[in-house]
Parts: sequence; C-alpha cells; structure tokens
Amino acid sequence: MSHLVLAVRDLHAGYGEEDILHGVCLEVKRGSIVALIGPNGSGKSTLLKTVYGLLPTRRGQVTLFDERGNSLPLTGLPPNRITALGLNMVPQLANVFPEMSVRENLEIGALPVRDRFPTQMEKVLASFPMIRTMLNKRAATLSGGQRQMLGVARALMSDPQLLILDEPSAGLAPAVMEEVFAKVRAINRSGVSILMVEQKARQCLAIADYGYILDQGRNRLEGPGEKLLVDPEVVRLYLGVRDGHRAKFGNQRGADGSPTGTGGEEPPA
Repeated sequence: MSHLVLAVRDLHAGYGEEDILHGVCLEVKRGSIVALIGPNGSGKSTLLKTVYGLLPTRRGQVTLFDERGNSLPLTGLPPNRITALGLNMVPQLANVFPEMSVRENLEIGALPVRDRFPTQMEKVLASFPMIRTMLNKRAATLSGGQRQMLGVARALMSDPQLLILDEPSAGLAPAVMEEVFAKVRAINRSGVSILMVEQKARQCLAIADYGYILDQGRNRLEGPGEKLLVDPEVVRLYLGVRDGHRAKFGNQRGADGSPTGTGGEEPPA
C-alpha cells in the first residue's frame, strides 16, 4: 500500500495571464488530514481547483496514488475523470444542486459507483442520519449547515479515497462549525484522506496531521499541525490573537501585490 494518496509537484496555475501559484508542492499521506492555510490571495482555493481539474495546470504535476501504489496522473484531466479515479471535492459555494431533491443530489454523487448505489447510499446515510429524514426535500429549502452536510455526503457517494474541502465552515454559526469539524474527523476515521482549506485556521490545524502555509502563491511553512499551532512565526503572521475579537494575518500581500485581508480566499474567477 502506498503511504501517499496525493503528490503535487512544482505547480503553476492562475487566471488569465496572471499566475497565482508559483511552484507549489505538497503531499497528502494516506489516512491523514492535511490543512492548507494562509492569508487572502495566497492561492489556497486556486490550488484546490487546479488539483481537481477546475483550472488548467500551466506547469507541474498532480498525481493520485491508489492503494497498490500505482500512480494516477491527474494533470490535464477533467473533474469527472478525477472523481472516477477516487478524488472528490466539496467547493465552498455551489456544492449542491438546489432545485433537486436531497435524494437526487445523492444519486448524482453516486454516478461513478452506480453499480453499487444501494450499498453506498446506506453507508453515507449511516454517517449522516439527519439526511435520511430529508431525502424528499428540495436542497434549496435546507439550512446552510444542512446544505454543507449534503454537499459532503454527495461527494462521499462516489466513495473517494481523498476528499478535498474548501472552507467547509464558511458562513456557518459557531455551533454548526463544531458539527462540521466533528464530521470531518469522523470521515477521516472511516478511512478517507482529507485535504482542506479553512478560514478557521486554528481549528483546522488542531485536527490536522500536517499543515502547509501558502503565501503569495508559494510554500512558506509546513509541519505537523500541532507544531504549527504553537510556532511563533505562524502565530504572529497567520493565526492572529486569541482574544475572540480579532484575527489578523499581518502585513501580508496577495499574489497581485495588493494588501490582503483577514480570512477567506481570493475572489472566485
């Protein structure tokens, strides 16, 4: 069995004529949670979109590894092919089909494993019991937290070995955020590796086995999550203060040279 599930090497990508990523590298070990943090405009969501085939790779390699250690190059593949190989993504926005029922959302998620739909459906519903009671509801009628859970459940219907999460707690109430983080841990314990970007950097690092910090589209720091949490440079530049009232990333600048803000990511393209 390969100890890696994903390797990203010297990745360059961007929008229009502008590069956002400048040679980013990262690895996800099988069975781990890997956190990706950094200031606004650092390229976090751009990296996730490029790995999942939503943005073209301009240079570099993205490789998925199956359980036997076989390498599966993802560079240049569309998202549906990448999903079929065992990697799925829950985007920050538009992660469900609002006009479809909850059941239909799950059915669409299961297209890569349609031959074992009943088994996979039961497996996912066992992990998300609240969704079982909502199968006939339109996704548009769900609360923000329920939609987020449905988005994750829909992605798990494809039975991925690696799940990418882009800011899963964005816009949610604190109590619901805790549910989301607990669900991420539970999914990981079930055997799914996770790569996640999260605006709540402290909470993300607290559950992560390993973390990477991006700055201006480049690798800045990396290490075990628990060590990054107490690293003085990480705390000073990226985690802000712990008074519950404010958080700041310091005088960081985005990939375009403009000052960055306090959370979130570069605007969607």
